[in-house]
Amino acid sequence: MLLHGRTAEEARAAADRLVATAGIDAGRLCTVGADFTRLDEVETMAARVAAEHPCLDVLVNNAGMAAPERHTITADGNEIAFQVNFLAHYLLTCLLEPALTSTPGGRVVNVSSSLHRTGSIQWSDPNRARRYSRLAAYAQSQLALTVFAADPRVTAVSVHPGVCDTALLPLYAHDGVTPTEGAAHVVRLCDPSVEIVNGAYYDRAERVDPAPAATEDRTVKHLTKLADLLVGRTA
Repeated sequence: MLLHGRTAEEARAAADRLVATAGIDAGRLCTVGADFTRLDEVETMAARVAAEHPCLDVLVNNAGMAAPERHTITADGNEIAFQVNFLAHYLLTCLLEPALTSTPGGRVVNVSSSLHRTGSIQWSDPNRARRYSRLAAYAQSQLALTVFAADPRVTAVSVHPGVCDTALLPLYAHDGVTPTEGAAHVVRLCDPSVEIVNGAYYDRAERVDPAPAATEDRTVKHLTKLADLLVGRTA
């Protein structure tokens, strides 16, 4: 089992907590680090993972952040929430596609948000330089991640795990369920015995329709072109 953290130290600390609190065998955990505000670190991590694990069963795209109050651009030139919440996941998934498709059954689970329904992708200004709102920027990133689940290259679903008591809670409400309760909905979709349909969206345990844009072929294709441009990938 691979466990990612923003730094190698954070990943090891998370692994130590799993061993101490959940009884996970330390020998089953392998930690990797990459700061998603730096796409070069995502590429380096992906190269290591692909070299050491040429066959992957599932990739959970879970890293996320609330958009900051002030408009913030990464060193890669992207609005920070759009990069951390979507572009880094997009790049990682593309780079790990051979490992995820090396045998039948590989899948991707994107941990999205119900707030994707309030979002719109500003195609001509994805960085929202002209008109920035932290909530709109966050919703855009979640809509993009949900749309990406319908990309036909890798079987994928997206899931809103419910309102959880994490650092993202202020975006939703004052109270939320424990992260463990929310994670259970993610873990279920990782189970190979659970049948999934590419592009499906789940609100906790229930499969529901996502925002209409998330199932439009033209939106998926347009997003792929935009993401490839922003992460520096060429056809």
